[in-house]
Amino acid sequence: MNLHQWNCSVQDAIAIQKNLAKRVITQGKPEKIEYIAGIDVALTPEGVGYCIIAIFSFPHMKLCEEVFSSDTITFPYVPGLLSFREGPLVLKAYERLHIKPDLYIFDGQGIAHPRRFGIASHLGVVLDVPTIGCAKSRLCGTYTKPGPNKGDRAYLYDKQEIIGVVLRTRTNVKPVFVSPGHKIGIDESAEIVLQCTDNYRIPIPTRYAHCRVGEYKKSS
Repeated sequence: MNLHQWNCSVQDAIAIQKNLAKRVITQGKPEKIEYIAGIDVALTPEGVGYCIIAIFSFPHMKLCEEVFSSDTITFPYVPGLLSFREGPLVLKAYERLHIKPDLYIFDGQGIAHPRRFGIASHLGVVLDVPTIGCAKSRLCGTYTKPGPNKGDRAYLYDKQEIIGVVLRTRTNVKPVFVSPGHKIGIDESAEIVLQCTDNYRIPIPTRYAHCRVGEYKKSS
């Protein structure tokens, strides 16, 4: 967990991303998935951050555990460097877990990132665990719009490289942008996210995390 310092300059952060991106594995999937985590972070204008890790059984999607963390955010807002703002909060919450899940889904990017190192990839490498990024919007890349039905998908490209999947998780609703974080393949990431969705656009673990971290922020 101590691969680098989190309190660093923007230039150093970019260099860290470029270096650690070489360690990302984008193939396969966990042999067995019993628990899946949803992770989300909420920030206040005053610079306080709140994080939740919510653990669900898989594939039944029953809540098994939730842990929270909060702290002051010191790293500036810079597009593409989200993990340096939110990563320390995630690690703080991770240390409080009793159940260690087999896979983590982040509300953010995996390799669908200009340096192939979004927050899901970053925390996956730091913790050496399988992770997926499931973002509500695109950070980079081009794609052809997928079909209208749940399960329809199209690859997200950066030039000739496939960096993710544009996945329709609900019929006639905007797709999500799924990319491997670490220790999982592109198609496998999309399949697992689809298995975690019900009647909503956002998969159950991260949707729950989003709602709960908002409540946690309001009550703090």
